[in-house]
Amino acid sequence: MGRLRPRTFWLVLLLAAAMLALAPYPQASHPAPVERTIRIEASQFAYAPGEIRVNPGDTVTLKLVSTDVVHGLYLDGYGISVEADPGRTASTTFTASRAGSFRFRCNITCGALHPFMIGRLSVGNNTPLYRGLALGMLAAFGILLFPSQSRAERDLP
Repeated sequence: MGRLRPRTFWLVLLLAAAMLALAPYPQASHPAPVERTIRIEASQFAYAPGEIRVNPGDTVTLKLVSTDVVHGLYLDGYGISVEADPGRTASTTFTASRAGSFRFRCNITCGALHPFMIGRLSVGNNTPLYRGLALGMLAAFGILLFPSQSRAERDLP
């Protein structure tokens, strides 16, 4: 079996990448929506927990507890905002209707490291990330499998 011609190799690799990129997302079976109550402690300069995972359709109640100074929580993509005074709990409820990964951040200036007070809400699976990783591995596979040719080999008929 001879070597693949460069054009044939790259065409096969390109077709594999197109199939991977354009294939429809699998129909994942999501559990029935539930009501979730999540307690988030805010202290200078972090949230605990810093990452929250819920399923699409869940009704989520966030209970923000400030342990030291006034803190806030703004959830990007949902436009939800809540503010808690020291030692107090504030809450907000929403339906996780949008799948993806969303940042939540402190929206009350709470000190010098305030801009770094960030958390993440993940709703459902992050399928685009997995698809991107697969495309990256396919590209790396193509580069490793088909080493570049020297100038002398390219000039030969």
